[in-house]
Amino acid sequence: MTTLTRTETTESPPPTAVAPAAPVATPRLMSVDALRGFDMFWIVGAGSLVSALNKMSQTGPTKVLATQLEHADWEGFRFYDLIFPLFVFIVGVSTVFSLTKTIEQAGRAEALRRVLRRGVLLYFIGIFYYGGFAEPWPNMRLLGVLQRIALAYLFTGLLYCLFKPRALVGICTGLLLGYWALMTFVPIRNIQLAPDNVARLAQQAGDADTAAYFSNKNSTNASTIKNSPAWAGAQRIFRATNDRVNGKFEPGYNVVNDFDFQYLPGKKWDVFYDPEGILSTVPAIATCLLGVFAGLLLKNPAVREQRKVAYLIGFGAAGVVLGWLWGLQFPVIKKLWTSSYVLVAGGYSAMLLGVFYLIVDVWQKRAWCQPFVWIGMNSITIYLASNIIGGGGFGRVATRLAGGDIRAFFDQHLAKGAGDMIVAIVGLLLAFWFVNFLYRKKIFLRL
Repeated sequence: MTTLTRTETTESPPPTAVAPAAPVATPRLMSVDALRGFDMFWIVGAGSLVSALNKMSQTGPTKVLATQLEHADWEGFRFYDLIFPLFVFIVGVSTVFSLTKTIEQAGRAEALRRVLRRGVLLYFIGIFYYGGFAEPWPNMRLLGVLQRIALAYLFTGLLYCLFKPRALVGICTGLLLGYWALMTFVPIRNIQLAPDNVARLAQQAGDADTAAYFSNKNSTNASTIKNSPAWAGAQRIFRATNDRVNGKFEPGYNVVNDFDFQYLPGKKWDVFYDPEGILSTVPAIATCLLGVFAGLLLKNPAVREQRKVAYLIGFGAAGVVLGWLWGLQFPVIKKLWTSSYVLVAGGYSAMLLGVFYLIVDVWQKRAWCQPFVWIGMNSITIYLASNIIGGGGFGRVATRLAGGDIRAFFDQHLAKGAGDMIVAIVGLLLAFWFVNFLYRKKIFLRL
């Protein structure tokens, strides 16, 4: 935690001197913390709750809910595809309030140092989250969810410190259009980087070992094996492909995945590429900048509260419509973080922020969202805690308390899936107890 202290002088100013006015403190917006907590709520256990509900009663509504809590396979958008960009968007909102205060109290140079320090620290926390140095190189994921958040915050924070809002709008627009142009017009080798396709091409080339490796669904991720013969075989096939194509957006068959295969070291989540890869981090910065624009609006005292709500919902709806229209040519794809996806996710994020701001900070209806605030003020802490606990997070602990015969009893005497429902509820209660304990003890992880 970085603590900024302010040194006061005991000397009184001369009678004719006018003491400078202290900066007016901007009140903390509970709606931002509540929305962040609402976002994390789905990660720490609410998804399991909906899944259990669907097992108990597979009706139309429960099936729709369960489907919405799964990622789209590739192209398209579901509620669960909003969770990650919403968090990045909120990072941008928070950046406005935290860095403005730092600049006013300690100067721009200190704000820049703070951004660098926080960004680097969060990046290495991301390395730790994915296993740290537990496995030998190259079985280490250099880019993942936390690393993307770290890089989005780092570059957005630097831009916010160095440029005025109008310039930031131009930069955000340039990032989205530049990414679109890159993916649409830059040619790539005419080969789809998918295990089945690489196995087929290896078989045609007479490389039986490489073909057998990638045909086997149980083979270890080749990107995690040092001096892997299978990986070398895939590289030979890739380099032997001389045909070029452009404007492709299929899995393993686009500029972003092609670039990861060639230049991203270490473990790649999808064998040949990573959904949080190098180039797709660029539009994620644009997502964070959209949050900055929302933060600037909320911080502007010249705009009435009701008008702020109208702007957030109105511009958000416009972003969603524009994103889907752009998606007719540049599909909405989370794993590529396409520019159309940025607008759709950013639009929904702005609309959600508008609703939360209206209810929590304008209408002052706050009792219902207090548990979300507990989570929101320690979002990184609970995310790390779930990882340290292991597979299933708090649900894993809940299984030790309410699994086995207890789960079987509810399945048998109440309804099929009721046992999973009890375990999910216990897991959520444990998560809420944990963040409530931290909140009451005033323990907050601030990087």
